[in-house]
Amino acid sequence: MATINWAAIDSTPRFRELHDRKTRFLWGLMAFSVVYYFLLPIGAGYFTDLYKVKVWGPVNIGLLFALSQFLVAWGIAYFYARRASQFDEMAEKIARDADATGGRK
Repeated sequence: MATINWAAIDSTPRFRELHDRKTRFLWGLMAFSVVYYFLLPIGAGYFTDLYKVKVWGPVNIGLLFALSQFLVAWGIAYFYARRASQFDEMAEKIARDADATGGRK
């Protein structure tokens, strides 16, 4: 049974590009998620007058913003799923070329 030479795969430019692109994408997505998440408690604590503004009946801006957290989370998941297919394609090409790059011992 052939073992995989991970060092050889890791040193290929295509793998480095995949790793760098995916890392940048995930850190950016995480930063956006964390900032958006913490806007709710920060806003509720420091901008109470704004969050108390009534929009429709008992519904205020604070409640709408809290509900928007769900929409944003679903949007992030959808965006990640769409972008992940690009990463999957790149990974498949790297896996197919593993033998040629010395990926197997």
